[in-house]
Amino acid sequence: MSAADPAVANQSSALVGQDLSRYLFDAARAGDVGVLESLLARGVQVDARDERGSTALILAAYYGKSDAVQALLAAGASPNLGDSARGNTALMGALFKGEIESARRLLADPRTDVNARNAAGQTAAMFAALFGRADLIEALAARQADFALTDASGATAETLARTQGNAALADRLAVLSRRRPG
Repeated sequence: MSAADPAVANQSSALVGQDLSRYLFDAARAGDVGVLESLLARGVQVDARDERGSTALILAAYYGKSDAVQALLAAGASPNLGDSARGNTALMGALFKGEIESARRLLADPRTDVNARNAAGQTAAMFAALFGRADLIEALAARQADFALTDASGATAETLARTQGNAALADRLAVLSRRRPG
């Protein structure tokens, strides 16, 4: 086989993509949009996973790198992939960490499934309730979040807010849970 053989060229391209993917995760954590775009242009897969099963989008959202979140979404990153450990999506990570701008960018993408569940059956609304992200509840409602869903333990977003002592948020969630999405 010669170097001009398309099969060899494709293999070589795949190896370069694999070798460079580790830099994708560092660039996502750092929010380095230029490096992200360069790596993607060189063939690194936008939804590649690191050794812990996180995508670059999950890392960018978790670390509050909203410009990187936007660039990865624009490059076609899936906002609905969960990490390997718990199945948490990029939106869940942003809500957990309180990275509001990253969460807003994810919510602005019509592909983001706000009712996606992790391994424990939790949704983004439940993360918002658990961590007191009241400022994002209306944005979740606008995206048709189903506040009546229960997780594996039977908890709803409302009950999670109440267990955290956040009565005002729980009361708002009680109203929203009576409205059915759609």
